[in-house]
Amino acid sequence: MEIEIKETFAKKILTEVKGYLDVGFTHSLNPYSGCAFSCKYCYVREMPIQRFKGIPWGEWVDIKANSAENYRNEIIKLRKKNRNVNIFMSSATDPYQPVERKANITRGLLEEMIENPPDFLQIQTRSPLITRDIDLLVRIKEKCKLLVSMTVETDREDIKKIFAPYAPGIKLRLKAIRELHDAGISTQASISPALPFTPDFPKILEGIVDHIWIDTLNIGDGAMGKRSERLGMAQLFEEHELSKWYRKDIHLSIEKYFLKYFDSEMVRVSKDEAYLK
Repeated sequence: MEIEIKETFAKKILTEVKGYLDVGFTHSLNPYSGCAFSCKYCYVREMPIQRFKGIPWGEWVDIKANSAENYRNEIIKLRKKNRNVNIFMSSATDPYQPVERKANITRGLLEEMIENPPDFLQIQTRSPLITRDIDLLVRIKEKCKLLVSMTVETDREDIKKIFAPYAPGIKLRLKAIRELHDAGISTQASISPALPFTPDFPKILEGIVDHIWIDTLNIGDGAMGKRSERLGMAQLFEEHELSKWYRKDIHLSIEKYFLKYFDSEMVRVSKDEAYLK
């Protein structure tokens, strides 16, 4: 799949949060626009940034070339106002796009955060590329609270291929989580959205994550499942005889199952307003 890559200059890099992120985060940070991973369930497909783009989701990525400079200027201003800065990176893209290998936009931001750290930083990704930056992450965690959250919707590669064929493999993501955890970095497995998995999924995560985050298409798409419906998720589940997983209460069953293996303090469900606890 050919991807259109453009370099842009954003007016701002920190966006004050609202909606589902308003659970302790103050700002979201998106180093890129668009996403090459092109997951079929991604709620951003139904947001204005994509609906009015004119190019299919997954076929374009805009590089925000001045991200680090903007971050430095904006956090200095926030600090002068004695504002807390709790960052979710990223809400509408993945901060480790394939082009990040050359563009180094996210790495540049992390370098700036060593000098001007936020109070809390959560990095949300599904890319093993994040292990490249372990050297910076180790330094950042000494200056602020840091959580690296790796999306692992399932432990089944066949399921991943149905819903996210262009995303990195599950085994590679699990290997990355282990490397991060072994480096002393707090890690989270984000089962978001929860897709069909094997009974051994919790065992695979034991010893390599500090937190489990459970999310579903009905809770986590920012519109109580309406965006997922418009994206045809019900039909996709039905087509592959997986309809029993497309239930509004599926998070209750998944939470109950994971609590057999993990303490209640480790397992969080997106309906809970406990993100930063």
